[in-house]
Amino acid sequence: MEIVTYVLIVVGVILVSMTLHEAMHAFTSYWLGDDTAKLQGRLTLNPIKHIDPFLTILLPLGLAVIGAPIFGGARPVPFNPDRVKWDDWGAALVAIAGPLTNLVIAFISFGVFALFGAPTEGLLSQILVTMVTVNLGFFIFNMLPIPPLDGSRVIYALAPEFVRTGMRFIEQFGIIFIFAIVLLASGPLGSFISGAVAFFIDVFSGIFRV
Repeated sequence: MEIVTYVLIVVGVILVSMTLHEAMHAFTSYWLGDDTAKLQGRLTLNPIKHIDPFLTILLPLGLAVIGAPIFGGARPVPFNPDRVKWDDWGAALVAIAGPLTNLVIAFISFGVFALFGAPTEGLLSQILVTMVTVNLGFFIFNMLPIPPLDGSRVIYALAPEFVRTGMRFIEQFGIIFIFAIVLLASGPLGSFISGAVAFFIDVFSGIFRV
């Protein structure tokens, strides 16, 4: 496939996937009693409200061009952990709603590919395959238990206070910290994500018997 076509597919998949990812954060927090995201205009399916220039566009596109596993993120949806039901567990639910949305998208895309016998070549096949790999990459990356990624909220719910204090300190640096991880540990991170993507594809293949 021509690189231009592939890049356009990746851009389209990213915009759809990350919009749904961030919207689910907002919808879940609103469902649990916090209207912060709604008041700031993030309770929406408008992708412009959710895009982060580096995490949503530059990082995943750069990875796509060099043939590396694609992962990334978007502008974090604001929410007040003190206002959601179920305290830390409610906050954890808000956090994992986004990555779980990506996992569901990947599963459905794989299922469509398997059940309808999409040809291995062609535009539809490439879109479905990209939907699977990109969404698995987003799911795995965002579930890493590193602040400010979504997976860290699960650790907040389980960890003792001194661990939470350290995580809150790291979270202050936000995108800078994530950029440093991507820059300094790109090799091991890419290998981990590639292995995890392959694992989930094997699981999906077993479920759909392909």
